[in-house]
Amino acid sequence: MSYVAAVERAVSAAGHVIVDMADFPAANQPAAQVCAERVQSCDVYVGVLGTRYGSLVRGNPRVSYTELEFDAATEAALDRLVFLLDTDAADVGIPVRALIDQEFAARQEAFRCRVRDSGLVTGSFASPAELGQLVERSLRNLAGRDGRRTGEAASLPVRLAPRPVFLVGREGLLAQLDAQLTASGWPGPRLVALCGLGGAGKTSVAVEYAHQQLAEVGVCWQFAAEDPALLAAEFAVLAAQLGARDVADARDAVASVHAVLARAQSGWLLVFDNVTDRAAVEAFIPPAGPGRVLVTTQSQHWPRGQALNVPVLDTEVAAGFLVSRTGDPDPAAARELATRLGGLPLALEQAAAYMQATGTTLAGYMPLFRDRQADLLARGEPAGHPADVAATLGLALSRLAGQAPAAARLLRLLAFLAPEPVPLHLLLVDHQAAGPLSPEAAEIGPLLGDPVGVGDAITALRRYSLIAPAGHGLVLVHSLVQATTRAQLTAAVAAQWQQAATALVEAAVPADSAAPAAWPVFAVLLPHARAVLDLTSSGMRRIAQYLGHSGSYLAARDLSRLIADALTADNAYGPEHPDTLATRHDLAYWIGAAGDAAGARDQLAALLPVRERIQGSDHPDSLATRHYLARWIGEAGDAAGARDQFAVLLPVRERVLGPDHPGTLIARHNLARLTGQAGDAAGARDQLAVLLPIAERVQGPHHPDTLLARHEFARWTGQAGDAAGARDQYAILLPILERVQGAEHPDTLLVCGNLACLTGEAGDAVGARDQLAVLLPVYERVQGPEHPSTLTARHNLACWTGEAGDAAGARDQYAVLLPTYERVLGSEHPDTLDTRGNLAYWAEKAAD
Repeated sequence: MSYVAAVERAVSAAGHVIVDMADFPAANQPAAQVCAERVQSCDVYVGVLGTRYGSLVRGNPRVSYTELEFDAATEAALDRLVFLLDTDAADVGIPVRALIDQEFAARQEAFRCRVRDSGLVTGSFASPAELGQLVERSLRNLAGRDGRRTGEAASLPVRLAPRPVFLVGREGLLAQLDAQLTASGWPGPRLVALCGLGGAGKTSVAVEYAHQQLAEVGVCWQFAAEDPALLAAEFAVLAAQLGARDVADARDAVASVHAVLARAQSGWLLVFDNVTDRAAVEAFIPPAGPGRVLVTTQSQHWPRGQALNVPVLDTEVAAGFLVSRTGDPDPAAARELATRLGGLPLALEQAAAYMQATGTTLAGYMPLFRDRQADLLARGEPAGHPADVAATLGLALSRLAGQAPAAARLLRLLAFLAPEPVPLHLLLVDHQAAGPLSPEAAEIGPLLGDPVGVGDAITALRRYSLIAPAGHGLVLVHSLVQATTRAQLTAAVAAQWQQAATALVEAAVPADSAAPAAWPVFAVLLPHARAVLDLTSSGMRRIAQYLGHSGSYLAARDLSRLIADALTADNAYGPEHPDTLATRHDLAYWIGAAGDAAGARDQLAALLPVRERIQGSDHPDSLATRHYLARWIGEAGDAAGARDQFAVLLPVRERVLGPDHPGTLIARHNLARLTGQAGDAAGARDQLAVLLPIAERVQGPHHPDTLLARHEFARWTGQAGDAAGARDQYAILLPILERVQGAEHPDTLLVCGNLACLTGEAGDAVGARDQLAVLLPVYERVQGPEHPSTLTARHNLACWTGEAGDAAGARDQYAVLLPTYERVLGSEHPDTLDTRGNLAYWAEKAAD
């Protein structure tokens, strides 16, 4: 046993808690100040003077920290116990004097003489055992002299790690822990297992909680519980401190401790730190007594009501820690680093320690971490933790590989996906779905289509908290677990696992991006597709189409542009490849849907001759481009021109595709719509009345195109003069759209706006105003404040505010809207002119 270990055992046995002075980093204070403040917070100073003078205080090359601590204790008038090594009697295999640091030998000897002359030396020692006995006896004598827990101290021991120096963002967790450990109705001692990823701060939370409870418990003992043999030995130490030799079988220290705790009159707290799993510690947990048991473990397999997850820190809390810990007031860099470290407390502390040691700023650390992540995860000395991130996570990974090879292979696959919830039920559903895999990645093959095997792998991964459940069929992997897993692979093997992840995600992307039922699947796959799929892959093109069909027009536009550029630049495709042309077509459509009708028109006008030259004028793709060119011509303001183009296109589509083909039906739909926009509302209504039953028969009543036809039929019914009839049709259509497409889909919002206006036109101006007041902020949030639909909703709200009797309110709303119209549409646009006229009208009304 070392001298330090002997003192620690003696202090704990005497009923005290050690404040460790070996490590005192601080964010904003000099180390010497922190050291002195820690000493002054204690009740007793124990000094053990050997052969070394100690580390010199930074900024004061004439004083060591050992001497500083002694002086701080003297200034604070603490009880001081000092023990001197007998350098002549000590036996360490070589002459003790040979160990003296010659550089500071004179200072050390002067300090020893000063302490000896002060009359504070309690005794001298020559061995660890002798030192331990001296310290424990002296502390007990001191307690008896001062009336401190004299007889009780020997039977109510405390052994606890020093209180965490840096612990942030855990107030709620500590409160929840206390609530669970003090809840009534439990048979026997209450138990909580703090579960979480290595480095999440489980031990820090447990130790902080134990320190908070010292005034309420008699026995507070922290066990290192990873090794059952060492744990049993620790029970023997606790049994001796409890005086339990005569209570039960002296040969069974665990039973002896259990017997004493079972009949204890006061509360007690046992902390089992770093438990591998429940079975490993079950025999050591006391079955009875007024106590609390706190376990820290990576395993998530604990009975319901006992497990308490220790999550990573919130980004803002983690960023605040970095700013405070480093003293660098750069919140933007702190937030970026906190995000990259995933809020893992150990990683945050390690990064801060590295920056302090090297003098690196937060902004300077960021490019280093981006370029050398694996190296930096193995550098830095985190306070209060024995290992760095790479070692902590690497140990769990190596144990996993030995105990559950299939789980280790699954983790390698997960390491190449995004740090978002992973739908294993989609990726591993079919052993044939992914096609051929590389030899290394083919090791995942046995899990494909085997839910039992996947379940076993998940169970093994949760034993080390390497994954966390994130919903039905979903698991979540911390980004640093992914990084550590990847860092253990050679470049060649990593490439093979990347290929496996790509193949499985590609196979999981649904074929029909327009089907609302498939949208939840697309949504959960989206981050992983962006992480592993190439822009030129068919899966990525389906992802872009899903974004548009589900209403995310801006995202669909931006992703389609990236895909089109990638296809154009790729030698395997090029600018005239069918996939490139199809993506250019999609891009034009989403540009228009995002609010730029003229931009969509111009894109399609440039694309059409290329398609007709390469694919022929009657090819379905060429006809589709002609179709949407006509549509966006109309959306850009030329309704009559668009109507005429559809009138020419429709018979071609009927001849090439057939009268009931969806492409033909949508052409008929647009012809009717543009007939109305060109001024013939009744004609539009009548054409749609003929089209609607055909669409319902061919495509079904809930198909998006059928719903759109019903929408247009309601619209032109109102335009033809039947406001009440149109209102009623919209009222029927709205709940269907909300159920099929969602309450915030742009088409649903459009129907909401039309329903509101027709409510007003049918005679209920107040109802129209109130509906639009609720709808406008939704438009602004979903489509943006300057989208044409949002501007229309604002315009209509102003209109119906006036019609409801609030002329001043209408005037003020038009006054705010007008400059936006002028900036977005231009001062001569018809909508701008209309708004200017309405502003003047309601200003005059308000003046009257």
